Amino acid sequence: MEESVKRRAGSSNAREDLISKLPDALISHILSYLPTKEAVSTSVLSKRWKTVWLLIPGLDLNSSAFPDYNAFVCFMEKFLDFCKIENSCLYKLKLSIRKKDENDNKSCVTRWIDFVAKRKPKHLDVECLLWKSESLEVMPLSVYISKTLLYLRLHGVMLGNVETISLPCLKTMHLEQNVYANETCLEFLISSCPVLEDLSIARTVSDNVTVLRVFSKTLTSLSVAFDYSEHRRGILGFNSLDSGVLIDAPRLKYLKFRNELSRSKIVSNLDSLAKVEIVGLFAIGKPSNQVARNFFIGISRVKDMIISDLAMRLICSYLKEESSHQFCNLSCFEAEISGSRGISTLSMFLDSCPNLKSIVLVIDCRNLEDFYTHSTSVTFLSAPQCLLSSLKFVEIKISRFGGVMSLGIGVARYFVENSVVLKKLVVHSSRPMCEKSLVALENLLVLPRPSSMCQIVSVVD
Repeated sequence: MEESVKRRAGSSNAREDLISKLPDALISHILSYLPTKEAVSTSVLSKRWKTVWLLIPGLDLNSSAFPDYNAFVCFMEKFLDFCKIENSCLYKLKLSIRKKDENDNKSCVTRWIDFVAKRKPKHLDVECLLWKSESLEVMPLSVYISKTLLYLRLHGVMLGNVETISLPCLKTMHLEQNVYANETCLEFLISSCPVLEDLSIARTVSDNVTVLRVFSKTLTSLSVAFDYSEHRRGILGFNSLDSGVLIDAPRLKYLKFRNELSRSKIVSNLDSLAKVEIVGLFAIGKPSNQVARNFFIGISRVKDMIISDLAMRLICSYLKEESSHQFCNLSCFEAEISGSRGISTLSMFLDSCPNLKSIVLVIDCRNLEDFYTHSTSVTFLSAPQCLLSSLKFVEIKISRFGGVMSLGIGVARYFVENSVVLKKLVVHSSRPMCEKSLVALENLLVLPRPSSMCQIVSVVD
């Protein structure tokens, strides 16, 4: 980049360097659209450009891009010193800090964040990946009382117990693998954001939060995940019986759980909920339990659902207890199917979705019995109502394990033969395929179908 700019600037055809004559404020604004590394490289163009990049309102730095951690610290100190002298504003700061060994023991992050937070930032993103988890970087009080922050992401830091929190403009907050003084601290932080709309929380075993409480009148999107990999004991260190999630958010439209094993999930005022996503590991109390019943009722009005195989089994266990319960609003559905057992679960679930229009199924195998299943025959006790009146699109994604190819094609065949208004069915498969699977796939493409509009598409990935 530097060479091309120099060639253009030094060309005999260039009468005048018009860009260099622009005001510093305008040049720094232009540079703000470049990655920080490229913006800094413009300093070699000429004396005029030497310090212009220092005025850019945004900084995106990764300590791994420097020769060592000390070089990164030195760069940050010089940059902030310049900001003090010029009294410049830094509206956006993104720091990714990786301390690789015990020699990287300079703890300057708290001071840096404090400096930036006091200068009216709008976007603050701090990621700390430390050599020792015990030496967490503590967030300063100024972060909790910023009047201008719109976006806040904190990853791998310590949030202490503060008496005052005021974040009047914060709309997006991502809290990932942090440690909190206690669970009240996290609850207070969430509830003290009066215009918060998007919240995601990635928890760990050692975050000091037993029950996650989310109370918000403005929240529209919530994602709750659990990361067990960073802890030595992994899943064994998590007590699902004592833990819980409590959500009261009347404007919530999107809810996602990933690897959430808390047995207690209490949800209230979810009348606006339109989409729910439950992926990975999942737990809830017994279907006959009032907490589990309230949870499933709370998500029953959604229009769009993505769930794991385990989550679908839990929902179907509840449907056995409450046979009259239905997901009447559900229009789009995506699920994992694990072998033949998952097919019977799917049948029960579809019986409760009379108005379903779109289905995406990811078919996999979890045990040897499923792996060696070669039967292409898939039978439900009766055709669900949605197949007779509303289902228009089906997509089936078959895993790379050859043992489930026949099972996946059998599922596709069932939908083609029993769906009255189906418009399109797509089958994703992968090479190599055995001869029997190839024949089954070819037979599927020429299969007679009740719906004259139905198009069958085979995609080989």
